[in-house]
Amino acid sequence: MEQNDSGFIEKIVYLNRVAKVVKGGRRFSFSCLVVVGDGQGKVGYGLGKANEVPEAIRKATDRARKDMISVPVLDGTLPYEVLGRFGAGRVMLKPASRGTGIIAGGPVRAVMEAVGVHDILTKAIGTSNPHNVLRATMSGLAELRSAESVSDVRGKTLSTPRK
Repeated sequence: MEQNDSGFIEKIVYLNRVAKVVKGGRRFSFSCLVVVGDGQGKVGYGLGKANEVPEAIRKATDRARKDMISVPVLDGTLPYEVLGRFGAGRVMLKPASRGTGIIAGGPVRAVMEAVGVHDILTKAIGTSNPHNVLRATMSGLAELRSAESVSDVRGKTLSTPRK
């Protein structure tokens, strides 16, 4: 987990070297998938492509900071179970009791650490492609609503205030 000077947590999820065969041989370029979060409910992801690795990482990080979403985090976990979908990827995100930890693989783990979730159970279903798993995770998190936002939409008041 890398925390930079601006207070954001940046994690490289996937770095890929792509070879293009031309007349003179192979020409290499790089694509990088990055997750950026503030550890307090905001997270974004970005894809950057360039001829050098540092430039691909910078492009991906800039895109991730631009496209951040807010996620309701309740006592270090999610408020309820959700299934994120993208392409062939499905990601089940299930809240867990305190002390469970982050039970997740690669891209999902990176997102959960960046968003500030400490206890969660997850399962990636259907594909292991990091791009689709990451986007399915983000779509699942985007579906989440806090109790306060739902009560505002319904025009009701909460009986007990939640954190």
